[in-house]
This record gives sequence, C-alpha cells and structure tokens, in this order.
Amino acid sequence: MIDPGFALLGAALSMLGSSWYAVLTLRGVVRPNRVTWFLWAAAPGIAFGAQIGDGVGLPAVTTLAVGLGPLLILCASFANRSSYWRVSGFDLSCGVVAAVALLAWLALDDPVLAVLTALAADAIGGVPTVVKAWRHPDTERPIVYLLAAANGTLALLSLSAYDVTTVAFPVYLILLGITMCAIVSRRGRRSRALDDSTPPTERIPDEHRPPRSARPGRPARPLPHHGVAGRGVRPRAADRR
Repeated sequence: MIDPGFALLGAALSMLGSSWYAVLTLRGVVRPNRVTWFLWAAAPGIAFGAQIGDGVGLPAVTTLAVGLGPLLILCASFANRSSYWRVSGFDLSCGVVAAVALLAWLALDDPVLAVLTALAADAIGGVPTVVKAWRHPDTERPIVYLLAAANGTLALLSLSAYDVTTVAFPVYLILLGITMCAIVSRRGRRSRALDDSTPPTERIPDEHRPPRSARPGRPARPLPHHGVAGRGVRPRAADRR
C-alpha cells in the first residue's frame, strides 16, 4: 500500500491524458466515437455520486477524473464536427445494451452486483472504440489509455482494503488501458509498415517516353477528318477547277 494521496496523482494523470486527447480532437488528429465517450462519461459520473454517498473517500477522485475526461473529449468532438467518428448501427446497439446495464446497476441493492454491472456497461460502451482502433488505428492515440492505466494502478496501490467493490474499477482501468495501448501501437505500426512497403508511382521522364506513334493502341497515322480509314476530306468545288 502507498500513501492514499497518490490517488490524486493518478486522477491528475488521467485528466492530463484526456485533456491532450481533447486537444487532438479539436485539431482533427483523432476521431472519437461519441457513443463510447458518452457512456465512459456517464457510468463513472453515476459511480462517483454513489461513492460519495457511501463515503469512499479519496479513491472516488479517481472515478471523478475518469468521468470528467471523457466528458471533455465528448464536448471537443462537437466543437470540431469533422473530427468525430460516424456512428453505425453496431455502435448504437452497444450503446443501448450499455444503457440498459446502467439502469440495472441503479436498481440493484447488492454492492458487488452493482459494481460488476457498472463495469459491464462501461466495457460494452467501449466495444465500438476497440473495434475502431483495430480497424483504423490512425484515428486513435495511445497516450490517453496509457495514463488511464497509470491512474488505475495508483488507485489500486493506494487502497487500504481490498474487496470486489474497491478493486474492480481500478483493475478494469488497467486492463482497458493496456489493451487499447497494445491495439493502437501494434496495429498502427503494422499500418505504417504496409504504407511504407507500397512503392510510389514514378513519373517517366519525357526523354524516356516512346514516340507517340509507337505507343500501343494508337494508329501510326491520324484518322482522316471523318474518322473512317481510307477516306479523306472531300475537296471543295473551287479546288477541283
């Protein structure tokens, strides 16, 4: 166990990563999926309110930072309308399932089931971004997920008691951050390697070009005026005299 004050450092790191991701969103470098980032803001926000009611203490700051960061990114995606990822039917389906899980979480009285349901909602909401990162790694950057994993690590180490309700969310943050960093980094390198292996199209210098008459598909002599081989332009009456 480390000093509980390190939970504040983890929250600061998470906000730093989210702020930088929001700046990249404004610049059009990344393209966040709004379904994911809305749910990533909603679930921790509700969890933070529940933790304050239960008197969790400093670890609740970690949850607050995890919710405020995605909210900042979501707002940035509306500020720059060209930098968001177009939502598909699959994304909306994941969002609906996650929203139902959130409602179930609010209705549960068992703290363990409530925490697990909240994590399930957060994970389902993240599926569209995981798929997007796998298919289009150039639309993501790993820094926000790396710092989220650091936030979860510091929160986990600063706990005074370990049970499902206190450990589940930091462990989830660590696993999510590592997974996304691995996908974005490895898939991004592979995509760049494929781009580098594609030879560029070289322009043939004019002095090396074959003469026009020697190019395939072109007749050696231009077609007559009427476009029919063997027939020329009929002479005018004045020329026949």
